[in-house]
Amino acid sequence: MSGILDLLNSNLGKTIISGVSNQTNQPQNKTQDVLTMALPVLMTAMKRNASTTQGAEGLLSALGSKHDGSILENLEGLFEGGVDSNVLDDGGKILGHVLGEKQQHVQMALSQKSGIDAESVSQILKVAAPILMGLLGNQAKKQNVNSANGIEGLLGNLLGGSSAKNEQSFLESMLDADGDGSVIDDVAGMVLGGSKKKGGLGGLLGGLFGGK
Repeated sequence: MSGILDLLNSNLGKTIISGVSNQTNQPQNKTQDVLTMALPVLMTAMKRNASTTQGAEGLLSALGSKHDGSILENLEGLFEGGVDSNVLDDGGKILGHVLGEKQQHVQMALSQKSGIDAESVSQILKVAAPILMGLLGNQAKKQNVNSANGIEGLLGNLLGGSSAKNEQSFLESMLDADGDGSVIDDVAGMVLGGSKKKGGLGGLLGGLFGGK
């Protein structure tokens, strides 16, 4: 897996999009839009958390136990009959830990850009977060990642490596927003392909959305 956004164009990604779409009763194209925007944000936040020893150790511990990638072994079963409440609760805890006080701002920004109501965006993220952790756990296991530098490097590679430094700075500026409400404009303009900033991750996402 060369990058996290490549995932959504794979068979695995299509299964995730279809399952999340059915779970939240949202169109698949809009569900894909939310996931395409949200996954880099979540991974950037995880990378920031992993930049501290405590954060890296906590993430490694989670990936080595509960989030070891086993959730990927039966995704169809995960979605069949609706996602289990324990998985959704776990997703909520992951989001709270990763995004902290910025969670509501991120959800509002994704809602504004995608045209999906904020509650549905929240549900999409709660389903996606444990799957994303499973993907990280699977990659960590394959690459024998067991150190702080290793986990930070893994996250960087999945985000696109050094070529994505500018894009990551945009994402980080969103996560650093002071909560005055302007984060929505900042995200739409700088990160999610709005008029304030062309190219970078915004341009990439715009391309994925068909020039949105």
